[in-house]
Amino acid sequence: MGLVAFFVASTVVTLLQFLRLRDWRLLPLLALFALLALGHFRGEWDGWGRAFHFGAGVAGLAVLVALSPRQITRRP
Repeated sequence: MGLVAFFVASTVVTLLQFLRLRDWRLLPLLALFALLALGHFRGEWDGWGRAFHFGAGVAGLAVLVALSPRQITRRP
């Protein structure tokens, strides 16, 4: 239950930061923590637990995309 509590607390802190800053880049991180909490709550033996862990991996990739620098095209 320790990991579940940690990820639930991380989800709440990230949600509060999102509400304070309104930065859309925090949403994939919020999904990552929430899905990890659900995955650990359900357990790896459960099909839903594995699906939530897979979703957390996808959310992690979304965090990577959200934080990657964008190329700026400059016109002469």
